[in-house]
Amino acid sequence: MERLPQNPILDTPRFDWVRMRTLIWLRWLALAGQGAALLVAITSLHLDIRLGLCLAVLAAAAGLNIAQMLLYPENRRLTERGALLTLLFDLTQLTLLLALTGGLANPFAMLLLTPVVIAATALNLRATVLIGLSAVLAISGLVRYAMPLVMHDGTVLAPPMLFIYGEWAALVISTVFLAAYAYRVTGDSFSMARALAATQMALDREQRLTALGGVVAATAHELGTPLATIKLVASELLEESGDFPDLADDLRLINQQAERCRTIMQSMGQTGKDDMLMRVAPLVAVIEEAAEPHRERGKTIHIRLEPGCTLTAQPEIERRPEIIHGLRNLVQNAVDYAYENVWIDLGWNTGYLSIRIGDDGPGYPSELIGRIGDPFVRKGKREHATREQEHYQGMGLGLFIAKTFLERCGAQLRFDNGTDSPAKASKALSGPARDAEPTGAIVRIKWPRKFVEPPQRQSRTALGENPLNMQG
Repeated sequence: MERLPQNPILDTPRFDWVRMRTLIWLRWLALAGQGAALLVAITSLHLDIRLGLCLAVLAAAAGLNIAQMLLYPENRRLTERGALLTLLFDLTQLTLLLALTGGLANPFAMLLLTPVVIAATALNLRATVLIGLSAVLAISGLVRYAMPLVMHDGTVLAPPMLFIYGEWAALVISTVFLAAYAYRVTGDSFSMARALAATQMALDREQRLTALGGVVAATAHELGTPLATIKLVASELLEESGDFPDLADDLRLINQQAERCRTIMQSMGQTGKDDMLMRVAPLVAVIEEAAEPHRERGKTIHIRLEPGCTLTAQPEIERRPEIIHGLRNLVQNAVDYAYENVWIDLGWNTGYLSIRIGDDGPGYPSELIGRIGDPFVRKGKREHATREQEHYQGMGLGLFIAKTFLERCGAQLRFDNGTDSPAKASKALSGPARDAEPTGAIVRIKWPRKFVEPPQRQSRTALGENPLNMQG
């Protein structure tokens, strides 16, 4: 599958889009809640709270907020390390406050999960594990080192140890579960967003190339008539310049250069003013265009028609950028891992088109068959991969882009492997390579014709009106 230089989930910072000022205001909100809880505990619940120490803990957090507001601008954004240190400070501050107010007997002990969930949704795996371990250590420390809650009359509110241990187990399990859940869901969303961004970039590039081809075709036709006029006038003047040899040489040069320009423009846009070929082409022509960039890479690409298709008219399909780029990515993946040959089999009937792209390489990893087409899928080292292939990471972004493009156009894709034993492989490759069957990775594409054929067939005339809105 396609490769990227790094794992974006493990190695890419995901916190550089959050402003420091956002966390500052959230900390002010937390301090307001903590202060309100202390006030209620003293005035309404008549608890003997160690107010001086608690206020010192609150003052430390307030002092950090004030320092950050004074030292950094409002648009300051946190780095990965800065976010990690911020969450560790908040976790430590909350742990100290709980230790002064009953520990796990305090119902607000569940707030220890907050930094863990934030880390799981915003930081990478290493930072999330560090915050999670710190939270587990804090929860475990509160079992033994927390100060009990005491009423004004000296009554100690000490729940049974069974309750404390149960609270400890619940918080530890919740820490692990919520961290894993939030990290996995956020990781999938993050990788999908990056993959879709890359998909859109590829689509924009293909659309620009297609639009450029249409402009070139229209320009070629528009300049054809003036060049023909220049050539005609130069030829007539040349016939009348017998007494002026210098002028005759200049006219010959003009004639030659006009003919040269006309030939160049014709080669750039053979379809003339009506550029329907830029938007509609026979199926085989589209496949040839998708495979053309990979024909000089040392592998043989065989394009074959299924039996019976030669008896019916070849379908014409729209040359959408999504279709060409998606097919090109699939061919590239096959060429990357093929040993010598890549086969592209085409078939059609009244309702569907079918395309099968296969190679004679090692095939897809069997453990990842069900996940092929997802972005950033990691795989292990292939047993038969070449040295060049071993340098790839195997993220599958190219296959994801191809699958997304083709499915957007109505195609159905299925990934599979060819023959799975040496005996079958030897038999499949016996005889001419063109007539052999794929033994490695196979992609099957089934396409309802109504999704890719032009809505109405227009005649291609050399002098037809060029549509104002060209489609890529």
